[in-house]
This record gives sequence, structure tokens and C-alpha cells, in this order.
Amino acid sequence: MATGHAHRLYVHRPSPVHGLPPQVKLVAAFTFVLVVVSAPFRQLWAFGLFAVLILAVAAVAEVPIGLLLRRTAVEIPFVLFAVLLPFISQGDRVDVLGLSLSVSGLWGAWSVLAKATLGVLTSLLLATTTELGDLVAGLDRLHLPTLIVQIMTFMIRYADVVTGEMRRMRLARISRGFVARDIRHLPVLARSLAVLFIRSFERGERVHLAMLSRGYTGRFPLRTQAAGAGHWILALCLPAVALAVAAAAWGVELSQGA
Repeated sequence: MATGHAHRLYVHRPSPVHGLPPQVKLVAAFTFVLVVVSAPFRQLWAFGLFAVLILAVAAVAEVPIGLLLRRTAVEIPFVLFAVLLPFISQGDRVDVLGLSLSVSGLWGAWSVLAKATLGVLTSLLLATTTELGDLVAGLDRLHLPTLIVQIMTFMIRYADVVTGEMRRMRLARISRGFVARDIRHLPVLARSLAVLFIRSFERGERVHLAMLSRGYTGRFPLRTQAAGAGHWILALCLPAVALAVAAAAWGVELSQGA
């Protein structure tokens, strides 16, 4: 279970980053994001160094930078929110290209964009270098509650099954001449969704009974690589350097405010 069902974000490479145990990468990524979020947003140079750190890890992992940048489209909602901040925020204002913008809103927009982008890039880099099943096994190694691990494991296994069922139902509607064009077709789509829910629920019951008959006791034997001291030292280099940058940024921030 820990090695199957590779997701679309995963990019296989024989790199040192790919070879690290998943639990180590999870801790490193989570700690790095915490450090980035806690850094003072007025110190622009610090965020530049954070970006350099991510790009350096991507280079070691042999992940194309262009691939990561294209996948950051997932943060478009944050971008739209950040664009609105200079217009709707209160306080001192400044003219930029003939537009009256809030100074605090501009800083807020920068903070949202910088931290969200770095967080998304970190998550994408983790997903690009770690298979989905291994991520779940890594969470199990980190002693995440067993019930949550089991739910995530089933979700990975049966997401494709449910998606395939949706595709077959759509083809069946099309073969019968149904094409959703306007709001009048919503009842048909709603009934299809209800049928999909019932089929998924019934499938889940059958699968659960089949598992119990085969000795399932509430826990899968998830297998993943054990993490040694060398793995932890290598992985934690990223958040350690980021922490040093954040500490220096706070030192500069406090000295400027004094």
C-alpha cells in the first residue's frame, strides 16, 4: 500500500531528496513553512533567500523549476485576494500608476503572496519527490492517529474508483442524449450525484466486510523506510538554514524599529 498509486504530481528521479524517508521530508517541509510564515514580511531579502533555498532543493532533487512554477497556479485564489487588499485596506495611502493604494494593504498583499507562494512551492516539492502512499506511511511513522491514516489510505485507493464511476455515469447520460446546457438540467445532475453517493457507500460496506473476512483488525501494515540520524541531519538542513535567516531578519527588524 505504501508504494502504489503514484499521483500525477510525483516525478521520479534517482536523487538524494527522493531517497529520503517520507517522515523526514514531512517534518522538514512543515518546519520550513512554519519558519517562513513567522518571518517578518518587511524584510524582503529574507524571502528572497527562502526562495533560493527552495530552488536549491529542487535542483538537488532534479525537479525542473518550470514544472514547479506552472503548478503554482493552484494559489490563484490567494493572488486574487492579495490584489484586492491595497484597494480595500484603510490607513495611509500612496499613488501608484494613478491608483490610490493603501500602504498597509500593499504590505499585506506582499505578505500573503510571498508566504503563500513559498508554502505552495514547498508542498509541491514534497509531492513531486514523494509518492502518495509513502506520504501516508510517513504520517503513520510520525504517529498520526491511526483512524486518520486509515481514512487517508482508503481515500488514495478508492479516489480513482469513484472517479471512474463518475466517468461511466457521464458516458451513460451522453449515450442517452443528455447534455447539460442550463439550470433546468440540475435535477438530473443532482440525482446522478445521489446515485454515486449510494454506490460508493455500498461499495465501502462490501469492501469493509471483505477485509474483515480476511483478518483486518483496523490497521494496515504500512511499510516505509526507517529514518536514521543521517537522514534527519540532511533533511533538517533546509529548515535550520531558514531559521537562521528568519532570526537574522527579526534582528534587522527590531533594530530598525528601535
